[in-house]
This record gives sequence, C-alpha cells and structure tokens, in this order.
Amino acid sequence: MRVILLTHGGAELVIKEICGKPDLELVGVFIETKQTPERSFKEKLKRSVKYDGYFETIKKFGGKLVGKNATVEEAATSGNPTVEAAQSFGVPVHFLDDYHSAGSLEQIRNANADLGIVFGTNIIKESVFGIPRLGSINLHQGLAPYYRGGPPVFWELFNDEKEVGLTVHFVASKVDTGDIVLQKTVELAYDFGYGDDFQGFIDDYRRTLRKDCAEMVASAAELIASGDFPRTTQDTTLGKRYRLPVKSEKDEMRRRLLGRKP
Repeated sequence: MRVILLTHGGAELVIKEICGKPDLELVGVFIETKQTPERSFKEKLKRSVKYDGYFETIKKFGGKLVGKNATVEEAATSGNPTVEAAQSFGVPVHFLDDYHSAGSLEQIRNANADLGIVFGTNIIKESVFGIPRLGSINLHQGLAPYYRGGPPVFWELFNDEKEVGLTVHFVASKVDTGDIVLQKTVELAYDFGYGDDFQGFIDDYRRTLRKDCAEMVASAAELIASGDFPRTTQDTTLGKRYRLPVKSEKDEMRRRLLGRKP
C-alpha cells in the first residue's frame, strides 16, 4: 500500500516504523514550512495577553515575540531528523509552503497514494486529507471522543485524570471526530519535582510517548493495508473538543496542582 506522510517534523520514528512494515511503501514525506498563520503585530499582542498574560507578553516583546517561519532552504539544511530519516530510506521529501495551495495539492496528488498519514500538523481541510484513495489517518494524543482538540495532556492533567489516551483515527472535517482504528491509554501521574512548571512536565511526558505513537500509526496503516481492520464510529455527544488554555486556566492549573501536592 502506497503511503504518504504529512508532518511539520518530529516524525523520524514514524518513518522508521512505516518503512519497517513489508506491506507499506512510504512514497513521500510532505513537510509544510508555513506553520503559523500570518497575524498583525496587534493580533499577536492581543493573543499573547489572552493566553500568557501581561508579564509574559512584556518578556516576549522585550526579545522576540514570534520567530519567522523557516524557509524551504533553511528547513532542508538544518539537520532536520525527519528529513534525515526519510533520506536514509530513500523516501522523497517535499517542502510545501502551504498544504492547501494549488501547487501543493498537485504535488500531493502526484504521489498517487492509497493512504495519508497526518502526524503533527495544523488543521487540514478535506481538499488535502481526502486526496489519498482511502483517505488519511491521524495520531491524536487524547482519548477520543472524550478528549478532542488540545493541547495534549494539559486538559487531562487539569481534570486530574490518571490516564492519557492515544488514538489513531481517520481524518474528518471536524477535529478529531473520524472513525477510530486503534486506541490505548497510558498512565499519567504528575511529577511534583517540576513544582508548578506543568509545561515542562508536559513536554517531557509527551517525549516518552513518541515511540508508542509511532508504533500505533504504523500498525494502524498495516491493518488498513490488510483490508481487515477495526473502524469504530465516534459518539461525539460524549466528551468535548478542548482548545488552547487562556491565562486564567493556566493559573487555575497551578492552583489545582498545589492542592494535589502530597
């Protein structure tokens, strides 16, 4: 089965797992270089205050609020582990400015893929994920349908959950609502050695999930290639779609963690 991978990076383990499956042929890795929407200075300022508060905003603006998007040349020559992994298996790598541009759509179509794998991208439209013959699958760090959207792990920690879900599902027009192929849960226990630096904990915790995520994506693709795979429709009346936490919710997270501290 011909497979393509759409990613912003950090997919080297996924590439290794896919290329290790005899029934899968990874025929292209498509890396989108324009990873953040263009916003005016006023919009950036307003968003920073909303999500991080005045103090952090002042710190950001004292240095550099938002880094520029990597150019194609920079992305190709910066020692990108995803690029290196693809090249080690002889897989073509394509740098696209925007998945939804006419030129990008044409390149993706030219891959003539049976299945798309979406791993660590922004929200993409059906004009992209619907190109492969069988559609596309996505790895979501959340127990769908109960935890849809993101950011991963934050809301589970906020709600004092003891587990985090990992879900491989078909991509649908609404975020994280497509039919589920594979799913598992992983233990979640906050390490109070991080104090109230919950973001540091989340970043490190998510790194421990990378191998599981890569294996699940490749296994799901392998099942789909066999033609005999589970496909469970989500009941989206359960759970909710979560969104980026604002400053008050981040402050509440710290308060809750303090209350749970042994």
